[in-house]
Amino acid sequence: MTVRPRLVASFAMLAVLAGCRTAGDIVVDEGVGIQAVRSACPAVGIPDFTGDVTLFRTPGSTTADNIDVVAAMTNVRSTCNEGGDKVVSQVTFDVLARRTDTRGARQVTIPYFATVLRGGTAVISKRVGQVTLNFADGQERAQATGTGTAYVDKAEATLPADIREKITRQRKAGEADAAIDPLSQPEVKAAVARATFELLVGFQLDQNQLNYNGTR
Repeated sequence: MTVRPRLVASFAMLAVLAGCRTAGDIVVDEGVGIQAVRSACPAVGIPDFTGDVTLFRTPGSTTADNIDVVAAMTNVRSTCNEGGDKVVSQVTFDVLARRTDTRGARQVTIPYFATVLRGGTAVISKRVGQVTLNFADGQERAQATGTGTAYVDKAEATLPADIREKITRQRKAGEADAAIDPLSQPEVKAAVARATFELLVGFQLDQNQLNYNGTR
């Protein structure tokens, strides 16, 4: 499974630094230096090629006339509580589905995963759930809701004091490191990666389904 979330291209830096005045702000003071307060809450996203699934009537045939059900995740939203020793983040999403044969009432159950990723590569936990879509007789479309939860040690999601100082220290013009991005320093990048968590959700696809999504 490819685990590259559909986040903005600059996520690697911006997700590390949440708001100083409001969440997501990066405040540049007098042209140099960054002032920011980092949130311990994990970023939320859907890995590439896992946000939709196509079911076929006859296994092995992926032609358009063999499509049975198409479903997609949408409206992903999250809540997060970072007030205790554990950061608890919950994501909720909708699944919208369409079937090609509307005859008869029918239930379709699709598995999905919720995984916690650390540093962009290390899978900390993974849970598989199911979402059930109920099509009424003659109904082409159906909708359902799924959820996922992440539990992260707050201490592990918090940058060490010396790293925070390197990132937020004001730099004045003329100083040797005034033009150096602190996030480009190896020790800072490594610390940021260790303290960065993501809560990712997607459909639990087999290899054939992943290949289909990747080649459409």
